[in-house]
Amino acid sequence: MNDRPSWVPSDVDVQVPSAARVYDYLLGGAHNFAIDRAVGEKVLQVMRNGTQIAGSNRAFMRRAVLHMLELGITQFLDLGSGIPTVGNVHEVAQGANPDAKVAYVDYDEVAVAHSELLLDDNENAVVVNADLTQPNVVLSDPTVHALLDFDKPIGLLMVAVFHFVPDEKQPLEILAAYRDALPAGSMLALSHLTADHAPEGMAGVVEAMKNSRDPMYFRPYDEVVSMFTGFELLEPGVVSAPAWHPERADETEGPRDVYVGVGRKE
Repeated sequence: MNDRPSWVPSDVDVQVPSAARVYDYLLGGAHNFAIDRAVGEKVLQVMRNGTQIAGSNRAFMRRAVLHMLELGITQFLDLGSGIPTVGNVHEVAQGANPDAKVAYVDYDEVAVAHSELLLDDNENAVVVNADLTQPNVVLSDPTVHALLDFDKPIGLLMVAVFHFVPDEKQPLEILAAYRDALPAGSMLALSHLTADHAPEGMAGVVEAMKNSRDPMYFRPYDEVVSMFTGFELLEPGVVSAPAWHPERADETEGPRDVYVGVGRKE
């Protein structure tokens, strides 16, 4: 059976799962294919709280964006932005400040196509089809520079993306390239899956994703902390997602499988 809805770009292989669409499925979105749902179900078989983990990560993104806005950040560069499900960065940021600007970057064709449709009448948000592991390409993109002012602080969002970047691609060097391009006062919000707390379950997730477009590479706490080199970590430092500025006391008891943090470039 040909699982190709009318909204799918013609050059997308609907038989190859992608992380963006699996994540969309775990968040309850509708822009995923049968193969993505099958992988998502495999993930949930080995990590039964997979939807809670995805939701916890999404909630961190929202709180981080709002916190940055409170600290004066009004423009954002969202790397590996994914499919624009409800509560995307521009909705959060512009809901609090209608003048906030957001540049999305993703290499998933479905994510880009839907972002373009969603942002068609939004003059303060754009999407760029690019690979975040090529910072020179992203940072020299004319669409990004037309929207964002690199002479003023930028909120750099790397939410649930670096666990798709293998060590051989030098993730710390990639991070350094983005950091060095940002002016003082800019901020980084980063989240990263870990196998520290559920090694067997996370090994199953790696297995479920190994034949996808985006295999996964989980990292321990110390390696996630090192990703903030050159940034001053804001309180409470690198913690599990529910423990970062929770809006309610009971939210701190959520899944611990995502490390998160926000740092400021001095």
